[in-house]
Amino acid sequence: MTELVKVAVDAMGGDNAPGEIVKGAVEAVLADKRVKVFLVGKETLVREELKKYTFPEEQIEVVHAEEVIEMAEPPVMAIRKKKDSSIVKAMYMVKDKTCDAFVSAGSTGAVLVGGQIIVGRIRGVERPPLAPLIPTLKGVSLLLDCGANVDARPSQLVQFAKMGSVYMESVMGVSNPRVGIVNIGAEEEKGNALVKETFPLLKNCPEINFVGSVEARDIPSGVADVVVCEAFVGNVVLKMYEGVAGALLKKIKEGMLSGVRSKIGALLVKPALKKTMKSFDTEQYGGAPLLGLNGLVVKTHGSSKSVEVKNSILQCVAFKEQKINEKIQEKIVLED
Repeated sequence: MTELVKVAVDAMGGDNAPGEIVKGAVEAVLADKRVKVFLVGKETLVREELKKYTFPEEQIEVVHAEEVIEMAEPPVMAIRKKKDSSIVKAMYMVKDKTCDAFVSAGSTGAVLVGGQIIVGRIRGVERPPLAPLIPTLKGVSLLLDCGANVDARPSQLVQFAKMGSVYMESVMGVSNPRVGIVNIGAEEEKGNALVKETFPLLKNCPEINFVGSVEARDIPSGVADVVVCEAFVGNVVLKMYEGVAGALLKKIKEGMLSGVRSKIGALLVKPALKKTMKSFDTEQYGGAPLLGLNGLVVKTHGSSKSVEVKNSILQCVAFKEQKINEKIQEKIVLED
């Protein structure tokens, strides 16, 4: 019998908790028999939500946590003081190997701090990057770092490239993934001090397929499978990506509903447009893993609905089965 992949889920995290979180957990276990979900949060509220659904009860377990870490709380203080919070309790389940992974739509700061303090880094990993998949014309690219390390050093960006390559090859099935560094031009001599210092290190790293600098406008076309940058730049890229996508969609809808002819045309193109827009919907790719930890930690959007929660849980299965942590450890430790 296949060993179940055990995922601790922060049932109280995010704007739509616990309703959408519980719904996503139920959808995940209905979609995959290989996963068992531990819903960590206020037991009464969680069980009230579970009553709405029919699901294999052996695949969902409720773990009571009395406290909740709010979005506005200082992360370090919250992690240290709220020991009975859903985030802290679930993180310890990963640390003590009760669970293989942790998923949360809650406080990003608390998840990042908890990941490093409680779960801990793989030996040799300097900083764990937050790495979301972003849609492109060629499929998806992995953007790292997008929020964990705003003052990264060149050696850390090189590790990001190595870890990102492992993830794209093993989880996404991309052979010899292309690695690019975010820059303000294609020329090697361009960029700030960090990029200028990191570029030759990536160029001379035989373990990755480095393709050079990537300008922000070229990221959506899929010029690189792994897009490397420090967290400030990565977060700006990600938020701009999401904002432009939302604005374009709104404008397209307005144009299609602007007149009788437009509405008729909209009906004709709706099936094809819906299919196209789905490929650019970030919800279907799940959350952003925090790579380089001793267990998998996945951060989803604070506004996550059930579909993103479900996909975040399911991506943990691929992560565990492909032994991503073991591969990252092997690549990082052997090099260093």
